[in-house]
Amino acid sequence: MRLLPALDAASIDGLQEMQSLARYTAARLGGPADYLYIAKNPDYKDTLELLQLAWKQDLAVTVIGGGANILVSDAGIRGLTIINRAAQIEREGAGDEALITVSSGANLIRLSRYCQEQGLAGLEWAIAVPGSVGGAVVNNAGAHGSDIASTLTRALVFEAGHGERWYGVEDLDYAYRYSRLKGRADRRYFIKRAQFQLRRDDPQLIQARMAYNNDYRRRTQPPGASLGSIFKNPTGDYAGRLIEAAGLKGLRVGSVQVSPIHANFFVNIDDEASARDYFELIRQVRERVEEAFAVRLELEIQTLGEWD
Repeated sequence: MRLLPALDAASIDGLQEMQSLARYTAARLGGPADYLYIAKNPDYKDTLELLQLAWKQDLAVTVIGGGANILVSDAGIRGLTIINRAAQIEREGAGDEALITVSSGANLIRLSRYCQEQGLAGLEWAIAVPGSVGGAVVNNAGAHGSDIASTLTRALVFEAGHGERWYGVEDLDYAYRYSRLKGRADRRYFIKRAQFQLRRDDPQLIQARMAYNNDYRRRTQPPGASLGSIFKNPTGDYAGRLIEAAGLKGLRVGSVQVSPIHANFFVNIDDEASARDYFELIRQVRERVEEAFAVRLELEIQTLGEWD
């Protein structure tokens, strides 16, 4: 662990040392963070002060929202890890369209439900996505034929050395599971807020679409703690189809198995899985699909921490 006087946990309110990250990830996996801070205040004042202190000391910073679509190594994450839990929602406009501004730590499922209650359509797809707004903005999360880019108008980003800046959706160069922010080699930024433009609709019709999406998820995806889709879909094809066609449904490494229900989901079959099991199964599946079809599957999940 890298100990720096500038991040003396005893002198910074809320900063903890050597805390397990398993409880903060959807897969319930992951070793300890050197330093852990939970952001709860939507103005992010204390969070940004801590970020600047870490950046000044060249300390690596990792931000985790809902903990979905990430695989944290058994060895944990070096540097500072921020768990973003701030979840404020503000609404503007009362006509056919409305703007909502959301703290980046807000949960997508809860946001989708809020919009339904308000009679605002456009985020029904998010009812089946257990992530946070900040992660969704960076990764252009999506499901059911839609994504963040389809309703986002702008995002407020705090950057090392530059302060706050609103990025319009056109500035983010969105593509499939990609944004300009995700593509930056320099990760010294923090999403503060996102603004969405939504249209008014009958709450019952919105609820019906959300119910369909939830039902589809239950029918086609394995239950329980999950990393979500492991690989991105290659152009013109589906990762799950390729994995199944390669005869890999049911393939197992330790306690992790390629799901018999959906081949692009890997499941913990007896609650004894390790991040290392997942990592090795990912490696084997990717290698065998490439051998069979000359297609190199690209990860949709993000691997965090130290790996051999």
